[in-house]
Amino acid sequence: MADSIGRALRDGALEGEHAPALTIKDSIASPFGFDVFSHVLTQLSSNILAGKSQSRGLVLVAFSRSPSFYVNFLKRRGVDVASSPKWIEILDCYTDPLGWKCGLVESSDAPSLSREVSNTGTICRNVKDVNELLSRIIELGQGLVGQGKFRFCTAIDSVSELLRHASMSSVSGLLSNLRSHDQISSIFWLLHSDLHEDRVMAAFEYMSSMVASVEPLNQYAGGQRGTTNSLSFLEQNSAKGKLNVRFKRRNGRVRVAVIFLSLFLSLCVQFV
Repeated sequence: MADSIGRALRDGALEGEHAPALTIKDSIASPFGFDVFSHVLTQLSSNILAGKSQSRGLVLVAFSRSPSFYVNFLKRRGVDVASSPKWIEILDCYTDPLGWKCGLVESSDAPSLSREVSNTGTICRNVKDVNELLSRIIELGQGLVGQGKFRFCTAIDSVSELLRHASMSSVSGLLSNLRSHDQISSIFWLLHSDLHEDRVMAAFEYMSSMVASVEPLNQYAGGQRGTTNSLSFLEQNSAKGKLNVRFKRRNGRVRVAVIFLSLFLSLCVQFV
């Protein structure tokens, strides 16, 4: 299953079809969606650098962590962020998403903040403007691959953060426009399911060709926690939970697979 997800994102879009899209969702009961997101990011980045991916570049939209975090993270994973030609752009929606810090600096009331708004990546200071966000993503991607036939992929580390500032319809429109853009190879994003209504989750899952749900191994009846003795051997050895993945095939059929999260992460490393 790990290689199926990686292969779909790596191989990208067929001519005349929308790009493959992966929703990764977790919850407070099993908050390890970012672990899956980061492994998928590493896997796809390695394939791009090795020339094994349809995409020639990657635009990472960073809401939940700073661009410098991702630069250091990828370096630790052995991915050359500073390689030439340039293959990655980070749209910084983390440092100053609403332009407040920039406003404080310009007012000269807080000159010490000037260094904080200077960060790795291109800073976006108005995430409420989803149309501008779309334009920036496309512009950064075309800066990597040009405006011809070459494609790039897009990763959004927290659609949940974006939904704090923009409506569901505008955010779903953003993702739909990215999927249908003829230079997008693939796209994946992270959602925290217990922050949103069921209808919101259903809307984003509907537009996805793959949905990876991080779930706890043990569901306690009536909300009561079991005793230590009730924990199974598998729970003790795969404490992070399980990953349910739903694949939508082009013929309309759906395939479902389940894997322990710890096994998925190890397979991702092997696949890279």
